[in-house]
Amino acid sequence: MPSLRHACVFLLAAALAFPAALPAQTPHQPEAATGFAPGPAAVAPRAMVVTANPHATDAALSALREGGSAVDAAIAAVLVLNVVEPQSSGIGGGAFLLHHDARTGRVSAWDGRETAPQGVDAGLFLDAGGEPLAFHAAAVGGRAVGAPGLLRLVEAVHARHGRLPWKRLFAPAIRLAEEGFPVSPRLHALVARDRFLAADPGARRLFFDSDGRPLAVGATLRNPALAEVLRTVADSGADAFYTGGIARDIVAAVASEPNPGKLSVEDLAAYRAIEREPLCGSYRRHRVCGMPPPSSGGGTVLALLGVLESVRMAELAPDSAFAAHLFSEAGRLAFADRDAWYGDPKAMPVPAERLVEPAYLASRAAQLRLDESLGRAAPGVPPGAPGPGAAARAPELPSTSHLSIVDAAGNAVALTASIEDAFGSRRMVRGFLLNNQLTDFSFRPAGARGPHPNRVGPGKRPRSSMAPTLVFDRAGRLFAVTGSPGGSQIINYVAGSIVGLIDWGLAPDALLARPHVGSRNGPTEVEDRPAGRELAARLVAFGHAPVLRELTSGLAVIVRRPGGWAGAADPRREGKAAGY
Repeated sequence: MPSLRHACVFLLAAALAFPAALPAQTPHQPEAATGFAPGPAAVAPRAMVVTANPHATDAALSALREGGSAVDAAIAAVLVLNVVEPQSSGIGGGAFLLHHDARTGRVSAWDGRETAPQGVDAGLFLDAGGEPLAFHAAAVGGRAVGAPGLLRLVEAVHARHGRLPWKRLFAPAIRLAEEGFPVSPRLHALVARDRFLAADPGARRLFFDSDGRPLAVGATLRNPALAEVLRTVADSGADAFYTGGIARDIVAAVASEPNPGKLSVEDLAAYRAIEREPLCGSYRRHRVCGMPPPSSGGGTVLALLGVLESVRMAELAPDSAFAAHLFSEAGRLAFADRDAWYGDPKAMPVPAERLVEPAYLASRAAQLRLDESLGRAAPGVPPGAPGPGAAARAPELPSTSHLSIVDAAGNAVALTASIEDAFGSRRMVRGFLLNNQLTDFSFRPAGARGPHPNRVGPGKRPRSSMAPTLVFDRAGRLFAVTGSPGGSQIINYVAGSIVGLIDWGLAPDALLARPHVGSRNGPTEVEDRPAGRELAARLVAFGHAPVLRELTSGLAVIVRRPGGWAGAADPRREGKAAGY
């Protein structure tokens, strides 16, 4: 590979010599941008919390101050998020959680991903002619609802790592649901933008006024039905959700017209969260741990970073076109493998560990071109693969939430929760929205090379891109906690945060203020902000055809600093970092 320093000089000159027209704005993401409000990082000596909403951060911090663990704080926060950020996550959906035990040094990975009903088959998202349905024809209604996993997940993790009583963790969410909270500008804008929400009677009563208009900014939103469900689960445990009257109501809502689904009471009763081994790898002698399948997030983040090991990113200016070029090209190679090989782990022909082996990633990195884009990368053939992979994409959309927590004992949680599209299936049961996560399966069950590992099947867990991540320094100490919502863009957001922290030593608030750039093995996507537009113009010199987009991340970043922790919430949403 030519000298990186010489290549930088040559290509920077080329970028300045050939001006380019800015690309056109593309459509908004489903969970759209609603403003950009940068602020300073929070710093604290003992503990740190970053969540997507101030109410959730306050609930988590209160649990920590009472002697609760990082797990206790995460549970309190994620339940509050169901109340105040219902478009993104909740008990009608699922989650992935990474936990670091400071005493033992052990990292555990918890899978609360939704499962497909036993009654589905590979043709779930095909029309009568065998062609894939349009996304919202599949997503809105009961067809795409999987058995929710969040409550089983948090109950299992609490039994292992909780300190405070289970019932105590529900109190902040119950109080907010009963007493109400002011509708935020973001929630108002997303309700007003949604074309399907008002068709559901429960959602119409909750999110709209008596004249059928979205609740105004500052109006009080109360959700007594959700408060009653939360109180029942607080008193009786998760079984009260997965069996009995609540479960029967969920099944009835899924089965109702239009677009009914196949979820049964048996599917709900049988749901279990799974403890899995985390997927870990090395980047610049740091240990990076993420979620294994059915999430592709951990492995694809490691693959992107593994490709970048071959270049000295620290020598480049963080906002240079050359750094953006290399990051985007690494993303092309990583996403080519993601699309080809990832799915439910029981259906994957190649274990995820082989897709992140250093020797294999070095062979992928050999395809990088310093002076031009690959355009579109082909999937690799990892050791033990039965043959070339067949790419199959799923329209994974970015209605998700992430929180990062470090407690006073040094334990940490990275939790990403989701109901999939904004407001999920737009089916509401007793004050909570049901997911549409089955649309994360590939709509076409097979390609030219045979069945895809992410095809729909009974009891399977669909591929995800959620990437809660823990990073450890060269001495083995916890260094950073990160993660984001954003559909498959999560992978680029999280990998970019790790590059910024390790290669460039950026403070978390400075990191989050930078424009996003990356590729999912399609166009080079650049955030549609002034600095992003200027960067997009310079990327043309590398053969890119950049596309400007609203890249609405929701990163929650905590990083070790001398004497404690620094935390920052993404300025693109309404999160808050706080510690003590």
